[in-house]
Amino acid sequence: MATLERLSFDNTFARLPDVFHTRLAPTPLPEPYLVSFNPDAATLIGLSTEESKRLDFPEYFSGNRLLPGSEPLAMLYAGHQFGYYVPQLGDGRAILLGEIRNGGECWDMQLKGAGQTPYSREGDGRAVLRSSIREYLCSEAMHGLGIPTTRALCIVGSDAPVYREKVETAAVLTRLAPSHVRFGSFEVFYYRRQDAHIATLADYVIARHFPHLEGQADRHARFFGEVAARTARLMAHWQAVGFAHGVMNTDNMSILGLTFDYGPFGFMERYDPAFICNHSDTGGRYAFYQQPQIGQWNLAALAQALTPLVAADKLNEILDGYGQAYWAQLTALMRQKLGLLQSQEGDIELAGALLDMMRAARPVHGPRHL
Repeated sequence: MATLERLSFDNTFARLPDVFHTRLAPTPLPEPYLVSFNPDAATLIGLSTEESKRLDFPEYFSGNRLLPGSEPLAMLYAGHQFGYYVPQLGDGRAILLGEIRNGGECWDMQLKGAGQTPYSREGDGRAVLRSSIREYLCSEAMHGLGIPTTRALCIVGSDAPVYREKVETAAVLTRLAPSHVRFGSFEVFYYRRQDAHIATLADYVIARHFPHLEGQADRHARFFGEVAARTARLMAHWQAVGFAHGVMNTDNMSILGLTFDYGPFGFMERYDPAFICNHSDTGGRYAFYQQPQIGQWNLAALAQALTPLVAADKLNEILDGYGQAYWAQLTALMRQKLGLLQSQEGDIELAGALLDMMRAARPVHGPRHL
């Protein structure tokens, strides 16, 4: 297992043209301390767990020192937020340090809460300890549930004040993911009418994550098909465990079908399809029952961005298959939850009847007397 100085960085995204990112160093965090370290995530990048005991460990994962071989940058993207296009977003408080190779795998390492970037807009570039702990715990819980997700390596805290609805303390979460490319990474260049950049990004993603498609004439269409299938599977997983993301904007949608950008997420305490976990979602766009449809809506936004590369009728054909893929995955998951050993016609209706009973039930407070 490697020391911090021997991590094997191979920063492919940094080698893309500068239009895709802005290079900058993290903003130092005063007097950082280690809050928690995840040894399971450390194995993904081949990092020795003993390294977390070093006195200078918090310095590296607060951004105060740069890991040897890292090339810090903030990624550019745009996106549809609550259905409306926002022309430039980007990493407003996250710094991608680079990509670490470990065996046949490659993992992005990103510091979330590492300070302001050119994409911060009015934000301070910081994360607070409370929300960092939430993401740290939930991303690992989702992994344990078998749901595709980013991973959390560690949290570093500081007593530096951060002003939200109240004064809180700062933290930096180190996030690992196979990729941080989002639907909005393509949208920004579509709306700028920079078709060559769309092609460059698509071929980069294919080479890194879908190498079996390289060199094929229809690779861009098949790439979209892969993204659609992964998104359908992810939505089914969320619905099967009662998870609500809360902010399903296209800039929060992973091209690898990962649970991504944990914000005001929530799990239902009791079954309520209208459950809304985000208090700012006053219209209920991202209510629990809406998530599968929003997944398809977001895919349609990505499809629009890919029209310079793929004919619209082909993209629509792929979109039309989303519903079937979603229901097939959800049926399989619900069958497993119900302990049904064989597939039979009517399985999903049986699961639906159970959910209707759960929705109609009222919680019992205190002991029941029979």
